[in-house]
Amino acid sequence: MSSERVSEMTTFAPERLKAFVDAVVAIAMTLLILPLLESVSNAGDDGTTTAQFLFEHRGQLVSFFISFILIALFWMEHHRTYERVQRISSSLLWVNVAWMLTIVWLPVPTAMVGQMQADPLQAFLYIGTLILTQVTTLSGKLYLMRHPTLTDITADRLWVGAIGDIAAIILFCVALPIAAWVHVVGYFALLLLAFSTPLEKLLLRRRR
Repeated sequence: MSSERVSEMTTFAPERLKAFVDAVVAIAMTLLILPLLESVSNAGDDGTTTAQFLFEHRGQLVSFFISFILIALFWMEHHRTYERVQRISSSLLWVNVAWMLTIVWLPVPTAMVGQMQADPLQAFLYIGTLILTQVTTLSGKLYLMRHPTLTDITADRLWVGAIGDIAAIILFCVALPIAAWVHVVGYFALLLLAFSTPLEKLLLRRRR
């Protein structure tokens, strides 16, 4: 790769991107709690007891905890990938902008899951957002694999991470129709993510 090309790919400092991502994730995680705070205020005006509130808003509570944990996991994976990135190209920056868009959008379908009657479109919005987050995570790793001068992470390590992303995408895609149309199971279908490690190992064995 020529020095001119490398120079083009170092327009943005990685430290600024990481700080920006951290701020966006913190804001998104904070936004998740706002519908619950509003519900608490309304419950106080209506004289609702704590036990009644917890029962009546159990959907909100579950959706909040699920989304909070998932955003935290997405951020941890992003941090592991970009902690050793030394240069940020314009294309890689836009991959991260797309990733942040899905993170910022997630509180909206989370609020729908917690407060509205379940329907297939709602499941597509919620789990579809998670799929897009995972796809953009995978895109960042694949881009770094194609541009090794941007990072000192080995290609093998990036590939293992990419396999993990692919495993998660597969499980999200399996969970989506279950959550959409098998109402007895609903969003508990996301528990399929517990099988991500065995599926990742299977995919790695097939790759070898």
